[in-house]
Amino acid sequence: MEAGLSLGEKTEDVVIRLTNIGRELNENGKGKFFMTPGAVSEFLSFFDNKNKPFISDFLSVLTIESPDVSTIMLSGSIFYKLIEDIRARSYRGLNIAEEEISAAALEFSDKKINERKDFQIKIGKYIKKFRDRYRNATRTGFLDSVVDLDLIMLAKQKRGFLVSTDEGVLSWGRTFGVKEMPSPAFAKRLESLLHSRRE
Repeated sequence: MEAGLSLGEKTEDVVIRLTNIGRELNENGKGKFFMTPGAVSEFLSFFDNKNKPFISDFLSVLTIESPDVSTIMLSGSIFYKLIEDIRARSYRGLNIAEEEISAAALEFSDKKINERKDFQIKIGKYIKKFRDRYRNATRTGFLDSVVDLDLIMLAKQKRGFLVSTDEGVLSWGRTFGVKEMPSPAFAKRLESLLHSRRE
């Protein structure tokens, strides 16, 4: 869906281009597109009308598969790193919460709030700032969903390339030892596969 894929200006253009490439690669045994069920659900959530032909065409060239997590062996050191990261992020989030709550308290100290609506308007900017900062501190660059983990596990299981613009997915993909492809290079890689077939 990202412009960095260099596959089109609009989301629909990107999906149609990927569909055409995927269909040709499938027909000629040059490659396959894999997505997990969770990733497909996220993809579909971007569209109000999920019955458009270009969406079903795209889904028809995918292999939708969940990773078999029972057969994937991982080093225990990875989970130690994961727990340390979660703990550090939680601590940073708590510090930010304290800073923002303190700022809000200072705003209203020695001041009389006459109406609930006035209070909500005044505190709203602090709540928004707190949520943005907390999300950035605890989620940016982190593996924060089972969908993200599924993508990494499936790439590892298939010995395929992980393609994503999500910093957390890429960072933890490296930790798990998964091959990756920078998203700007993805379109070029697909074109080279198509070109090699024609030759």
